Amino acid sequence: MSGPDVLFPLRNNFYLGAFQAAINESNVRNLSDADAVEKDSFVYRSYIALGQYQLVIDEINDAAPVALQAVKLLALYLSGGAQKEKALSSLSEWLSDTTVSSNPTLLLIAGMIYTHEQNYNEALKHTHVGGTLDLSALNVQIYLKMHRADYAEKQLKIMQQIDEDHTLTQLANAWVNLSLGGVKVQEAYYIFQELCEKYTRTVMLMNGSAVCQMHMDQFEEAESLLLEALNKDSKDANTLANLIVCSLHLSKPTARYLS
Repeated sequence: MSGPDVLFPLRNNFYLGAFQAAINESNVRNLSDADAVEKDSFVYRSYIALGQYQLVIDEINDAAPVALQAVKLLALYLSGGAQKEKALSSLSEWLSDTTVSSNPTLLLIAGMIYTHEQNYNEALKHTHVGGTLDLSALNVQIYLKMHRADYAEKQLKIMQQIDEDHTLTQLANAWVNLSLGGVKVQEAYYIFQELCEKYTRTVMLMNGSAVCQMHMDQFEEAESLLLEALNKDSKDANTLANLIVCSLHLSKPTARYLS
């Protein structure tokens, strides 16, 4: 029998968008080398999600394991400018190195970076192999961006076969339901609400619920939820974008959110 998953709180908070909470859960001791690397990769990805790119760049040195070097590439890429070009060049080199090119974290970061570049075919070249729920969830997002809900559904089924109750599987299920529209939107809404009640009301989950409400023409309810999300994080781009859409449908001014 395997023991308890000591990294579950950290990993789960990250998936839910509770990035500071994930960092706060990182004080886990007596980890194996592999678990220690996984822990650090989630902590540094949390810092990246909070916009603290330079901290990640400064703390991960050239002797760090491949997974952490990959996370550093993401921080460099998102820093923009010359750093972005350096990251794209380094990523290409790493992916052509057969000794490291199959590392799941490197493949995940490659998929994320190429998705940012809107180069979806290149992203899928590295992520389609799957093998982890993280890679399958990213595949779902990529296929939805390509308006291929049919392929996204196939990826979701793979995730459900691995672990139907996993937070990433639940989120992917909500994303797919939302893209399918109709009665599936209500199902997506229930998933976001259930995750909020089971764990914590994060800005990401609240935006998911609000988008469902907008699809159901419940713009006033969506606006109320988004204003609550804005109180949690006044600079969240998704919240601001969704508030602009809500405001347009409610014939309210959008200038404040646009600025």
